[in-house]
Amino acid sequence: MKKAVTAKKSSATKTDGASPSKLIDGRIRELGDWRGEMLARIRGLIKQAVPDVVEEWKWRGVPVWEHDGIICTGETYKEVVKLTFAKGAALDDPAGLFNSSLDGNVRRAIDIREGEKINEKALKALIRAAVELNASKKKPAKKQPA
Repeated sequence: MKKAVTAKKSSATKTDGASPSKLIDGRIRELGDWRGEMLARIRGLIKQAVPDVVEEWKWRGVPVWEHDGIICTGETYKEVVKLTFAKGAALDDPAGLFNSSLDGNVRRAIDIREGEKINEKALKALIRAAVELNASKKKPAKKQPA
């Protein structure tokens, strides 16, 4: 299993009170190569697809996008930027974007290598489908006793 690349140990584990969005900005700058550019591009597509998406910073330095639950994570490795959909196995993928973690019961991932093109329309549709799935699984608020 490949290990996630973190440019600086301190920024991956310490947040110093910075917002998740600022930490993701920092990760993109730290990478300083095609992976940072790709992560920024994916982030932009996620925000286009779901303007009210919530950005988080979890598991010692992994960008996470949420809306009624986790949509996906954006991990960076030496050879790929990995977009892992938390409930990807339950999503239709007519464009065949999922190309990694295909044997799992829950997650599915898209590994993007240097120079590869992204089907932006299909990716935004997949992101919206993940949001819809999260919303459908959302637990209703408990009623307060009268």
